[in-house]
Amino acid sequence: MRVLVFDPFHGAAGDMITAALLDCGADRERVVAAMRAVVSEPTVETVTRAGIRAMRVHTHATPEYRSLDDVYKRLDDASPFVPPEVIAIARRVFSRINAAEEAVHGAHVHFHEVGADDAIADVIGACAALSTLHVDGVAVLPLAMGSGTAIGSHGTIPIPAPATVVILKGSGLATMLGDDEGELCTPTGAALLAEFTTLRPADLGVYTIHSVGYGAGNRDTPHVPNVLRAMVVETTGALPQDTVDILETNVDDVSGEVIGEALARFMAAGARDASATPIIMKKGRPGYLVTVIALPETSAALARLMARELSTLGVRCIPGVHRFVAERTMADVEVEIRGHKKRLPVKCGWIDGRIYMLKAEFDTARDLAAELDLPVRDVLRAIEDAAWNQVQERRHDAGPGGR
Repeated sequence: MRVLVFDPFHGAAGDMITAALLDCGADRERVVAAMRAVVSEPTVETVTRAGIRAMRVHTHATPEYRSLDDVYKRLDDASPFVPPEVIAIARRVFSRINAAEEAVHGAHVHFHEVGADDAIADVIGACAALSTLHVDGVAVLPLAMGSGTAIGSHGTIPIPAPATVVILKGSGLATMLGDDEGELCTPTGAALLAEFTTLRPADLGVYTIHSVGYGAGNRDTPHVPNVLRAMVVETTGALPQDTVDILETNVDDVSGEVIGEALARFMAAGARDASATPIIMKKGRPGYLVTVIALPETSAALARLMARELSTLGVRCIPGVHRFVAERTMADVEVEIRGHKKRLPVKCGWIDGRIYMLKAEFDTARDLAAELDLPVRDVLRAIEDAAWNQVQERRHDAGPGGR
């Protein structure tokens, strides 16, 4: 699997992302043409930051405040010169920024720094660059945030900026302070990385590096290179794997109610899975095979819990079993049932940067079914249908590099 890996050890901004992708092999002509649809003539140059050669992008744009509708109009005006999948990703990036700004400041009329032409050009440039790399997924290593305070259009604000924090909340991206004071990660940079990412760093496994690029920021600090690194790598293509222990015991004198409660307690105590299978035991007695999958560090405690809850005299342990594990994330889906709109959680299973499984959370579906006096299975089906429709729409809009 071909994966783009961002290593923002000194933070990230929109221009740094665009420059890093250009240095990593993105189609320079197409990227500059996309940016030119917003600003007159961007320039790309080679610079050094603390001794590291990097690429730097200049938009030469002047500041101008705009509303989200104004930004969308700028994007629509650029659409004759920019592929539709690039415009679609850019709109989602600005939607993330707008939602964060409203969460911090309440309903507002204008973007400030992030609504200027240079920010719009940076976003279009980064989205265009990603689309030309033709990767199957994107992973982001821990993101440096910075510290201290900064002065912006809303006065003195803490670093990281409140909007940046909101954008990163729930994105799954890991963060750290970083080595320098000041704003290392901007809202635009955070929104781009949050929109691009499809894989966790832990899911990369073994890979080979095909290309490396560095995108430079404005500052040239003497001890820490103010650059964002991007790499295009090829992974082994296998699912990530870990090691578990399998615990088993046979019981023939425990009721179904007790077994059901025991399974719930095993899960609450850290089991990765727990099940009971009907079996025929010696002398034709009906019973259950109770199976618990545990991490090695918790298997002894879970074995003791199994003995206590099931009154069994022995628990078999099959140690060190390798299992393949698909990436899983949670997402909220808007569902309309009988005129009622709600956002409900679904579990998403991922392989090679694509969703292959969607499952509604039973408890929330059950509660909604009770509220609407509907069968639970109908609500589960409606949630999952809405989730799959959303996935298909995102794939259609995103094009190459999208989720």
